[in-house]
Amino acid sequence: MTLAGCASTADSEGYYTVQRGDTLYSIGRDFDQSPGDLRAWNRLSNPNDLEVGQRIRVRPPVGVAARTAPTRSAKPAAAARPAAKPASKEKEEAPLAADEKLDWIWPTPGKSAPSADSYKKGIDIAGSSGQSVLASAAGKVTYAGRGIRGYGNMVILKHTPTLLSVYAHNKTILVKEGQTVTRGQQIAEMGDTDSDKVKLYFEIRRNGKPVNPMGLLPPR
Repeated sequence: MTLAGCASTADSEGYYTVQRGDTLYSIGRDFDQSPGDLRAWNRLSNPNDLEVGQRIRVRPPVGVAARTAPTRSAKPAAAARPAAKPASKEKEEAPLAADEKLDWIWPTPGKSAPSADSYKKGIDIAGSSGQSVLASAAGKVTYAGRGIRGYGNMVILKHTPTLLSVYAHNKTILVKEGQTVTRGQQIAEMGDTDSDKVKLYFEIRRNGKPVNPMGLLPPR
């Protein structure tokens, strides 16, 4: 299945019905949950085996804490403020200032361009097989594996309750889910898994939606 946005609607029991084009990554993105958590809650041995019409749990079972829970809890608090809705423009600008304070770095040297895959909103960075892939900012590994079709060996880092970064098509992954990494730490080696050429696919997401990495990365 290809990556596509899902309806983002869960039933009263915390389950979502899989739609055409959904992947574990896209569902996790829309519900602010780690693909690893979704895999565990639903006992999925192969994340690629999702079927249209299948009901999967997207909220933590009773007594189980989600690794991405801070993102969800932040929303009700913001909504409770009387000025939250009228100040929507202000709310959009505030996270940008916080993003810049993370002091992002390029994950690897090389010529960059918008991704050639129409359903991906990040950038492709050309390089050579085995080239170091670094954490663009300090964070926690919420996904490390090859369970999402079209991305190959992929690492997802969560930096703040609203920000995460994606590193795909790696030859080798050097970190594990749940691991904390520092800015500039090597997390993978560049490769061509699920790609027709050696490259790193890099993406930054804010509140589950991709933003232009060029606006956050330093000029070079």
